[in-house]
Formats: sequence, structure tokens, C-alpha cells
Amino acid sequence: MIQLDKRLVDEIVKKVLQRIDYPMKEDSIPIGVSNRHIHLSKEDLEALFGSGYQLTKLKDLKQPGQYAAVETVKVLGPKGSFDSVRILGPVRNLTQLEISFSDGYVLGVEPPVRESGKIGGTPSIRIIGPKGEIRKKEGVIAALRHIHMPTDYAVRHNLKDKDFVNVAAEGLRKIVFYNVLVRVSDQYALEMHVDTDEANAGGLKNGDRVKIITD
Repeated sequence: MIQLDKRLVDEIVKKVLQRIDYPMKEDSIPIGVSNRHIHLSKEDLEALFGSGYQLTKLKDLKQPGQYAAVETVKVLGPKGSFDSVRILGPVRNLTQLEISFSDGYVLGVEPPVRESGKIGGTPSIRIIGPKGEIRKKEGVIAALRHIHMPTDYAVRHNLKDKDFVNVAAEGLRKIVFYNVLVRVSDQYALEMHVDTDEANAGGLKNGDRVKIITD
């Protein structure tokens, strides 16, 4: 039997792994899994929490200036409800509830897949806060999976804002996500957002890495 020096074997394995891992570390994109959450307008925030109310930051999110708030609300659909839906700040121009298809089954609504902010013709929802209740005629979406991409990364990969790409996730439940929207800005941190249904399909969690693939 041939005896190999353990240190030599370890060094060979290390170099092989480095060659395998390098492209992933250099070109890959971290995943951010979005659980159900809600964005509120200033008017709706005050209707739910009281005049002049301001959100309390719980923790910063990866995207600069965005944060999860301490405050939560209850949302009710025709069939069911969710307590303690997290509000994300800061306030926006319009109120938007982002859920997965599975969440939609619980609420009894069919959320269309939409880019954030495009809520025309989407399902209505009731929202309850500690100081009041509102009913929104529209505003429930399943967010279109997308990549927040800094400008320099987009330039290196010959991509521009509003492009669509295909993205591969490795692992035991290897999966390809098609029609991933690219959003480009100097204000973004590199991150791909998927909802919980999409993450579960690929066995993904926050911080896992994916790569843009060519056709």
C-alpha cells in the first residue's frame, strides 16, 4: 500500500478547494431571504400608531438606509390573518405588503408577482395597529425576485438596470432561478432577494451564494 504524507495530501486538497471556491467568492452574490413584511406610508403609519408616530429601528438591513422596525401590525385577508408582521423602514410613498404564495393561501388572496411599488390592481388587505385599523384597496404582492447591484459590479458584468438574468444556486437542492430582475444603483449593496417559498425550494438561507449564468 502506498503511504502518502498527510501534510502533502492536506496541501493538495487545500489548493484544489481554493481553485473550486475562487470563482464563487469572486463573482457570486449573497442571498437575502425576505419573510413576509410590510412597508407603510407616513399617513398609514399615523393611522395605525397615532399622529406624529415614528418607527423605532430594531436592526439595520443590508441595503443602506433600510431597517427592520420594532413595530409590527396584524394583517387580515378574506380567509385568514397574520399577527406581528414586521414593518420595514423608513416610511415610503405607498403601503405595500410583501408575502409569499404560501402566505397568500393562508390569507385567502392571490398575490401577483410584481416589482416593488407596482401595486395597481393587486389584492386588498386590512391592517390593524395599536391605534387604528385601515383597509387598503390594493397593495399585496409577491415580490419579483431581484438583485440589488452596485454600479461597479454591473459594469464588470455588462449589466444595466432593469435587465433580467438567470441565477444558479448550488448545493443538494441545486436550482436555477429564471427572470431575476437586476436593479442597479450606487446606493445598493450586492444582494439577491428571494421570498421564503423560493428559498425553501432551493434549500437556501441568508448569506448563501448564487451565481449569474449565461444561456
